[in-house]
Amino acid sequence: MTTAALRTYAVDPSHSSIGFSIRHLMIAKVRGTFNTFSGTIALPPDSAVPVSIHAEIDPASIDTREEKRDGHLKSPDFFDVATHTQILFDSTEIHSAGGTEFTVTGNLTLHGVTKPVTLKGEISGEGTDPWGNPRVAFEASGRVNRKDFGLDWNSPLETGGVLVGEDVDITLDIQAIPAPQA
Repeated sequence: MTTAALRTYAVDPSHSSIGFSIRHLMIAKVRGTFNTFSGTIALPPDSAVPVSIHAEIDPASIDTREEKRDGHLKSPDFFDVATHTQILFDSTEIHSAGGTEFTVTGNLTLHGVTKPVTLKGEISGEGTDPWGNPRVAFEASGRVNRKDFGLDWNSPLETGGVLVGEDVDITLDIQAIPAPQA
């Protein structure tokens, strides 16, 4: 397939979300989002299963609904946003899992460390908005271990265990529109 035949879509951030959750105090989960992100998705002419995905996230846009915690997450203990100004994802393989489901494996660069991750994806649908603009939507989820990316800070609890879990569950709800032509 030639790249000229591909349909390129840009993530519509006003209709999309990038969220995460992680264990807190060993008993509950803290949820958060990144509010500033962009990306492109390439689709073949006859399918909504992507052939490539690229995403950029601003870690300084983290929002857990707690200003002090967000400040700590932006510090060198975690994301170190002064040094590491982007989280990047570039797909390396995408496989249809039948129907509307697919898996996407790619390189995630977080905190200056690049590791492969695999997400389970689903096509939510394709359609046209009331103004005649084509749209496509996807959901994806996966899990990463924050320590794999050098996010090692923690604090032991008097009752045993630690303050922050290692596994981070990622959830993406993405709506995309045709990318502007170069």
